[in-house]
Amino acid sequence: MSTDVVLLALRAITAALLLGFLGAIFWVLWRDFRASASTLAEGQRRRGRLVVMRGPDGATGATKSFPLLPLTSLGRSPTNTIVLDDTFCSQEHALVTRRGGQWWLEDRNSSNGTLLNDEPVREPVVVSTGDVIGIGQILLKVELEE
Repeated sequence: MSTDVVLLALRAITAALLLGFLGAIFWVLWRDFRASASTLAEGQRRRGRLVVMRGPDGATGATKSFPLLPLTSLGRSPTNTIVLDDTFCSQEHALVTRRGGQWWLEDRNSSNGTLLNDEPVREPVVVSTGDVIGIGQILLKVELEE
């Protein structure tokens, strides 16, 4: 065999390996993109709601509700998932998260504290359907979709 034939064969093998490598990278990125897209879509799906039982003005009755996402922040700041218009509510007051198949409520070092069924929340605590969260003058009833 001549040197030219050997070099041509090595170039063809190198090109085939390069194309295979690029194809493998494309396949891994595509698979990761699809997994991320489905995870994002799942995360945006409504998982339940928080129903206002008593508003900041003291009015009672389930007139308003907020969708509950896997990561839901509550407070006065407009950056929260649920913005609460109550002067007794902190800017970043509480957080409701879904972890390990359970829903958790945690106080975010708020000034006036967070209540769960009239008990102060001092550390993250599991919440379930029917529980009542107290933030400032607002009472929110938890209604979860399982």
